[in-house]
Amino acid sequence: MKVLTATAMQELDRRTIAEAGIPGAVLMENAGRGVADTVARRFSGLLPGPVLILCGRGNNGGDGFVIARHLRTAGWNVRLVLLAERGALSGDAVIMRDMFEQSGGRISEAPDAVRLATSLAEAADCRLCIDALCGTGFARAPEGVMAAAIDWLNHQAAPVVAVDLPSGVDASSGVVPGVAVHAALTVTFAFPKVGLLSYPGAEYAGEVITVSIGIPAEVAAAASDDILLIDAAEARALLPPRPADGHKGTFGHLLVMAGSLGKSGAAVMTAEAGLRAGAGLVTLACPAGMQQVAAAHLVEVMTEPLVEVNGAVSLQAMEALLALSDGKQAVALGPGLGTTEEAGALVRRFLKETLLPVVVDADGLNALAGHLEVLDKRRGRATVLTPHPGEMARLSGRTVVEIQADRIKAARDFAMTHGVVLVLKGARTITAFPDGKVRINGSGHAGMASGGMGDVLTGLIGGLLAQGMDAGAAAALGVYLHGLAGDRLRSLFGDAGLLATDLLRELPIARHSLLKEITC
Repeated sequence: MKVLTATAMQELDRRTIAEAGIPGAVLMENAGRGVADTVARRFSGLLPGPVLILCGRGNNGGDGFVIARHLRTAGWNVRLVLLAERGALSGDAVIMRDMFEQSGGRISEAPDAVRLATSLAEAADCRLCIDALCGTGFARAPEGVMAAAIDWLNHQAAPVVAVDLPSGVDASSGVVPGVAVHAALTVTFAFPKVGLLSYPGAEYAGEVITVSIGIPAEVAAAASDDILLIDAAEARALLPPRPADGHKGTFGHLLVMAGSLGKSGAAVMTAEAGLRAGAGLVTLACPAGMQQVAAAHLVEVMTEPLVEVNGAVSLQAMEALLALSDGKQAVALGPGLGTTEEAGALVRRFLKETLLPVVVDADGLNALAGHLEVLDKRRGRATVLTPHPGEMARLSGRTVVEIQADRIKAARDFAMTHGVVLVLKGARTITAFPDGKVRINGSGHAGMASGGMGDVLTGLIGGLLAQGMDAGAAAALGVYLHGLAGDRLRSLFGDAGLLATDLLRELPIARHSLLKEITC
């Protein structure tokens, strides 16, 4: 599903008006009617209200006038407060203001703090509030009466419906530079906006419903696909083929390089996830001292001992590792590998020399921190990095706070600069491609925040790479399947107590659930 920035949505509106000949007032009418219909349907138990609609002076406020008119027609008791003088409106908002008043509606003007306080005091008994204050073009911190109105909304017991996006949330990034509306429901237009799906903005949006505003199909089809939400339909289209006459060689051989003394579990989970992803064969290369432990847990996985120093892989294992790479289709490395100097040096040298697609996580990422020239030397070779925000901070030299403030920008900038596929893990995991395209994950939940989940994801992406998938597609699909397996288990585990090993057994079932929707 396409997800648009403010700029992309403005371009879509412009083309609809200029090329399809649909006036802006018609788009505004369709948008407002879509919100009014959704409100009437979703909050029918609150009829006749009263319902308070707070309008700004721009097009979002114009939408608010349309909503008010349609709700009045449907029998709602509507109170509308405009945070400006009525004469301050312009463009299509003026048309909608006049139509609202001609239909019998009243406008309470509140351009200053005193009149706003009076208007809001009169609306204290409202059972539903609608935020039509700021539109997609508003990207700064709200001030003055706007900030006061938002703060008032956030202290009401009545549910709040946001029009297009919650006021105070940056539509293009999800950044919240100041105060923002906490909505129970956001009704957005034509396509979801980036700010509704990316944290912290997603936290303010509540449930998100997208309504049509009459943009012609051919214009919508031309909208930018630089950012996509990976949902079931998008994930299904990425699934690699499984020919009926295939055999284990057909589906690839994954080499996993992982584990150290005390961290054998990370290696075991990564290797098993490779098989659960559908790879035909998996070989785990690990320190010699833990080979027997790994082999006892992985009866379907081949294991190979590597020379070790103090429980971690030694740089002397380089030749053996390169020999093991022969005949493999992909490599997953890093989980539980340890942070010794020799292990880090081995990771860096191996990444420089191998031509195979590689997914790097955990201690593999730590080995790259301060050595990003390794990635530059791999440019043109499939490389997937899967950092959590702390690892991303070490890689990029930025703070976790800076990264989390605009996750899409952080991931995209790094991916483009270093020619890698960057999976920035967390709520709404971001997958960024070297060409600047971004995928926002639509699956998963907070109950998956437990040890080992990243190891499973690493093996899952590695297993998909071994099946011949493009690095970006393997990463996006792997992230979605990982979250989908967690979503399927949520009814059993809720938001706590879900283990990474529980997820392993659910992965092939999650994949099959996508296939069933094709064949049914």
